[in-house]
Amino acid sequence: MNLAIAVSFLYGLLLLIGGIYGYLKARSKPSLISGVISGLLLIIAGIIQLQNLSWGLILAQVLTIVLVIVFAIRLIKTRKFMPAGLLLVLSVASLVILFNP
Repeated sequence: MNLAIAVSFLYGLLLLIGGIYGYLKARSKPSLISGVISGLLLIIAGIIQLQNLSWGLILAQVLTIVLVIVFAIRLIKTRKFMPAGLLLVLSVASLVILFNP
């Protein structure tokens, strides 16, 4: 397993857990829906990469780019580091690794 696959799984798991946590803490349905969907898609991208299909990496890269944009917009709107700023930093770090496997 290479680093890009591990990042896809770990980042996906983090988003999945974060979405569930956001729902439990603040009853935020958007957090639950977006966290579960994006987390599962990244985990699926990792599984696809394990099968040596190149489009799994492309899927992970595109999803992460979208998440960078979403978290940047949220950070600009809320001006609060938690959770948007932290997730933006993690998304950018994941993106760097995904583009340099």
